[in-house]
Amino acid sequence: MEQIMAVNDFINGIVWGPPILVLIVGAGLFLSVKTGFFSITKLGYILKNTLFKMFAKGGEGEGEVTPFQAVATALAATVGTGNIAGVATAIAAGGPGAIFWMWLAAILGMTTKFAEVVLAVNFREKTEDGRFVGGPMYYIENGLKWKWLAVLFAIFGGFAAFGIGNMVQSNSVADALETSFGIAPWMTGVVLAILTALVIIGGIKRIGAFTEKLVPFMAAVYILGGLAILVINIAKIPAAVGLIFSSAFTGQAAVGGFVGVGIRQAIRYGIARGVFTNEAGLGSSPIAHAAATTDHPVRQGLWAVFEVFMDTIVICSITALAIITSGVWQTGATGAALTTEAFGATLPGGGYIVSIGIVLFAFSTIVGWEYYGERCAEYLFGPKVIMVYRILWIPFVVVGAIGGLGFIWSLADTLNGLMAIPNLIGVVFLSGTVFKLTKEFFAKEKLSEK
Repeated sequence: MEQIMAVNDFINGIVWGPPILVLIVGAGLFLSVKTGFFSITKLGYILKNTLFKMFAKGGEGEGEVTPFQAVATALAATVGTGNIAGVATAIAAGGPGAIFWMWLAAILGMTTKFAEVVLAVNFREKTEDGRFVGGPMYYIENGLKWKWLAVLFAIFGGFAAFGIGNMVQSNSVADALETSFGIAPWMTGVVLAILTALVIIGGIKRIGAFTEKLVPFMAAVYILGGLAILVINIAKIPAAVGLIFSSAFTGQAAVGGFVGVGIRQAIRYGIARGVFTNEAGLGSSPIAHAAATTDHPVRQGLWAVFEVFMDTIVICSITALAIITSGVWQTGATGAALTTEAFGATLPGGGYIVSIGIVLFAFSTIVGWEYYGERCAEYLFGPKVIMVYRILWIPFVVVGAIGGLGFIWSLADTLNGLMAIPNLIGVVFLSGTVFKLTKEFFAKEKLSEK
């Protein structure tokens, strides 16, 4: 077992190391340049057609769920403990400058995720029972005709989900509830497992109906709490933003003032945590978006841009600024403990907001990632495996809560990173389709406005 762990650790170091991060950022830069950085230049149009149409009943075209239910499912899986603990870890390890690189990765990641979703909808399939399935495995097979690469992605995704999307999340919930309220981890695990079962047994329609209610609520609770801290510390915000930008190019340690991390560390942790939290390039979110009711792949792709914007530019920024303006970022704490300290130091009972945020964010991730893993399993073994996968998913929620199967966590983290390789190959090689569809969509939209 020790040898297997050593091999996994070696591969993990490569998968989440500079080469893959450069590949993810490089793909995002390539796609952004070729689309004229439309995710920035057309951000007003994008928000008008996503944020301000959030609760529209449905769209034109075919699909199983509304466009917002699809993005809510994707956001449920994407907005997780990374938004609370991941941001804090980036600051603790890479200094405030890491946040600048996290923002940069998100700006490029908006276009990457846009391309993923456009391809997922364009190459999705309709099953015999009327369901819509899609994602990297389908656009790799149907677009590139590389079945072997599609199978690799599905294997990585199907297994990775149990760790990154299940046990790691239930463990975070159990830890938060034990620390804040003294609840035994096994009790948290059992309750979480029951709640998860009630949602996932109904499939994407029930997941979509659940997440479209949970995601706005959980985001509102955390965002309002964070904004309250920023209002209290409003005079410190300009200095905090200035520190983020200056440290990005000079390097500054979280502990020890100006002696410590360099630019390389800030870049590494900023980009790595950014990718971890918004999942752009990993190929997970397009699996949910493929089920959306839409009349054009690009229209659903706009929701992908909104997804990264909300996850990183809004929620992660609130976490980062709360930590820096509260002045606790140099205490030596890291992870969720640092964010809890920041909220608690400024706002009476602020620590409880973080605890509630962790519970809601992590639970939503468990629900969303089950769907991702289920679709990967279905691609490999057919629809008969769906209920088997759902049933297997439930006990692992309890296992994660009590802290078991540490090796599975480590292996899943590696597999989660490995998902990016076949996905990015598919996205880059099929980018011509993305550019063609994007140009066609905006030309049509321009004509309709006249």
